[in-house]
Amino acid sequence: MRLPVSLWLPLALAVAAVAAGQSPLQRRVVRDVLEYFHGRSNVHFLFKEREVDGVIEREDSSGTFVQLRLGLAQTACRKRAPQRHCRVLESRRRPTCLACYKFDTSDVPKVLDKYHNCSPSHHLAAKEIRQRDEAECRAVEEAGKGGDTLYLPGMFAFSRGLPA
Repeated sequence: MRLPVSLWLPLALAVAAVAAGQSPLQRRVVRDVLEYFHGRSNVHFLFKEREVDGVIEREDSSGTFVQLRLGLAQTACRKRAPQRHCRVLESRRRPTCLACYKFDTSDVPKVLDKYHNCSPSHHLAAKEIRQRDEAECRAVEEAGKGGDTLYLPGMFAFSRGLPA
């Protein structure tokens, strides 16, 4: 069954417009999240980027923090046998991924810390997941900021207990 141009053209234009407005770090995060999602054992089909929203990109002395929500759409192509043109299945799974990344300030930014969570949009424990996501993203944003703290004796001391 072929979809008329009036159905798939707006989707293709929207994806192209979203990609054109993204910074290089945001495109890198999207690419990394897609690789992570396709690497999961319970994912058998390829997914395409549907939408990117809630983008936050902040720079500070320790690096650049990027947070975004990536909407995915399932395609008709199997993950094991990818094809060049995979059509999006409209009535299939549409997970949303939250990604938080912290990059350093070098010329080729390295990932200092990251967190991503991909879940179906209808998940029952949404409030608890949202709270955990916020806490994890705050921790990622703080990565790299503790490099100038003092080392105090005993901070990293380890000992073995005597046998009982």
